[in-house]
Amino acid sequence: MEINKIKIDVIETGLFGLDGGAMFGVIPKPLWAKSYDAGDANNRIPLQARIVLLQMNDKKILIDTGNGLNWDEKKIEMYGFDLYSSNFDNTLKKFGLTRNEITDVILTHLHFDHTGGSTFRDGDNFFPTFPNAQYYVQKEHFNYAINSSEKDTGSFIKHNFLPLYERGILKLIEGEGELFPGVSFLLSFGHTTALQMVKLVLGNNTFLYTSDFMPTAAHLPFPYIMAYDNNPLITLDEKKKFLPIIAENEWIMIFEHDKNKQAAKITLDDKGKNYKIKEIITITE
Repeated sequence: MEINKIKIDVIETGLFGLDGGAMFGVIPKPLWAKSYDAGDANNRIPLQARIVLLQMNDKKILIDTGNGLNWDEKKIEMYGFDLYSSNFDNTLKKFGLTRNEITDVILTHLHFDHTGGSTFRDGDNFFPTFPNAQYYVQKEHFNYAINSSEKDTGSFIKHNFLPLYERGILKLIEGEGELFPGVSFLLSFGHTTALQMVKLVLGNNTFLYTSDFMPTAAHLPFPYIMAYDNNPLITLDEKKKFLPIIAENEWIMIFEHDKNKQAAKITLDDKGKNYKIKEIITITE
């Protein structure tokens, strides 16, 4: 999709599977299975690792990097990673790009399914996947990630981001200010500390890359909150805060993990209690 000479695309870096119960928290399986997917024999539901490519002026910007390739056989089997699509040498070809051409990488947060593709292993060492890029994450989130709790420490795999910090190419930013023209942040604290949703104002269109604040369209109803969230009641408050703004201003939400829906506009349902899809948007064919 091109708007005012700025190109926005989504890159699907591969399906993987997480436990459906964990993805929908207190919601009974008959309900989430109906609204999303019933899962496989191990109760894993298919999730996409969908990232954004933004090409503006001389910049080629990625938002998140998916699961990456730094996995052993046990984890590949456990999560069902798609290693072909996780390889940026493959996925960037569709857009006529190479890894060396990426100038900036915005990381919404440092969980492995959002930053796993930021580095690659060569022997016993890890190197930046995008050697000419500057990476960005919230300082408050980085500080939490290196001292996380027993609940979520498994989601932070240090070799995905510490090599970037040690090389001085992971910039720690603070707050919701504008990073580039039309590119700014909305901070969320329900899923994890200082997750940065990315707001993109392109011409008359506003996109919001919601990351794990709204992982799939099936999570739109207020009670549908992941068990992975560290602070589910904060997630609930944030949904009540952000969803009316998104709906009233007709922002386009980009869903990072929805297996089918890339993006959508939303509206209140007929009862006026929850939000639902108003229009499904396809950004990249």
